Amino acid sequence: MPECDGFDVLELLGKDLPPAVLVTAYDHYALRAFEAGALDYLLKPFDNARFDLALDRAKQKIMLGRDLPRKLERLAIKGTGHVSFIRISEIDWIEAADYYAYLHVGPRTHLLRRSMSELEQDLDPATFCRIHRSTIVNCDRVRGLKISEDGEYEVLLENGNGLRLSRRYRKQLQARLGVRSSNFS
Repeated sequence: MPECDGFDVLELLGKDLPPAVLVTAYDHYALRAFEAGALDYLLKPFDNARFDLALDRAKQKIMLGRDLPRKLERLAIKGTGHVSFIRISEIDWIEAADYYAYLHVGPRTHLLRRSMSELEQDLDPATFCRIHRSTIVNCDRVRGLKISEDGEYEVLLENGNGLRLSRRYRKQLQARLGVRSSNFS
């Protein structure tokens, strides 16, 4: 390649590195290739059997990557005459509205045409937790818990909102927040 070599390409790709097979006539680059994350290294001249082996490895790696669930990063919100995008990380909490959901993002609320169960499956469980049949909360926004006189819990968010925590989801929230049950009873 006249402008750059395979290592330059790997560096440019950074974290988005696909299964890379480096091909060269020089064996002294092999160690550097594997340190750079190459899946295989073909030394010229190579035969069809060696090429097929490298190709099969690359295909297997690609197929494994497809089986992994992709983390949802944005949601598209359809408005009148436009579509806006909401970053998942900006959502404070989600409220059920029949077969729709209200996304609470700072002082704004957006209506999304998706059910809570669909959203719950798409959201990262390390960040989002269901606290009520009609509420999912961003755990990064939880400031604390308030216990009412009748022993019920309210989840307090950084923005000042208080959301009811049902008993059914209490242990789940406890596990997500890393709180011991003795501190939670």
